[in-house]
Amino acid sequence: MTALLAPAHKFGPWADNLTDAERRARLRAMRAITRLICGRRGQAFEEILERAETDPAALVASVDELGRLAPLDRRQVLGSYAGLHRPRTAGGAT
Repeated sequence: MTALLAPAHKFGPWADNLTDAERRARLRAMRAITRLICGRRGQAFEEILERAETDPAALVASVDELGRLAPLDRRQVLGSYAGLHRPRTAGGAT
């Protein structure tokens, strides 16, 4: 599914070795963040993220759609997403 992606793009919902449930959760988190930050400007990215839940081709294409966001929108979406998925230490602290 993600074998067609460059190594630099294999993060978040595009990471290798995710269960279907985890990939779907990450796609939905990315979609929600995009809606909150970009509003209508992120509509095309939101739509492809939704399709990517069931369509492997849409998953690969969603990386390109992320790249089409305006630079500031893309930075804010990725920064917010990274804040949600930062590594936890033993005990739950960040």
